[in-house]
Amino acid sequence: MAVVHIDNMAPGMVLSRDVCDRSGRMLLPAGAELTEKHFSIFRMWGVLEAEVVGESIAEDAETAPHQELDPVLLAEARVKMERLFIYNDPEHPAIKELMRICTERRAARAS
Repeated sequence: MAVVHIDNMAPGMVLSRDVCDRSGRMLLPAGAELTEKHFSIFRMWGVLEAEVVGESIAEDAETAPHQELDPVLLAEARVKMERLFIYNDPEHPAIKELMRICTERRAARAS
């Protein structure tokens, strides 16, 4: 069992725990097989990761993009993104994910 980021999930994976939204409402029960439709629903409700059965490879895939980027460029990009997102709640799942994507893209562009 491993927690997998939504970008690293694939259709056919099986949930090992219930997936709930921020208010605790269950969106999909444990044991359900994931489909593309589920990923859209997860994004819509701000779910960025889920625990799936037998996925140790996905953990490595999740950290791989960070290893390819220069840590200095990543830190500089994060500072720029924090300035751009200053009036947003950085703990909101959608904002947190958007900041992560923008930071990685800016760092990749700078390298």
